[in-house]
Amino acid sequence: MKRFGEKLGKLRQQRGLSYRKMAALLETSHSHIINLESGKHKPSVDLIVRITQVFDTSFDQLMNDEMELGE
Repeated sequence: MKRFGEKLGKLRQQRGLSYRKMAALLETSHSHIINLESGKHKPSVDLIVRITQVFDTSFDQLMNDEMELGE
């Protein structure tokens, strides 16, 4: 879970999304996205589920530090 913020940032950048656009897709605030990416906040289970659905990735790819996105 230490790499969650890094992976979230990678998903955002791969799709060319601003913090605000990503926040709108995930129904949260842009400041929360910034804090998640920087590691200041931890994601809720509901948010993790939304991320996996919106970005078509698995829970394991997102949360397992040893897995990369797209494996």
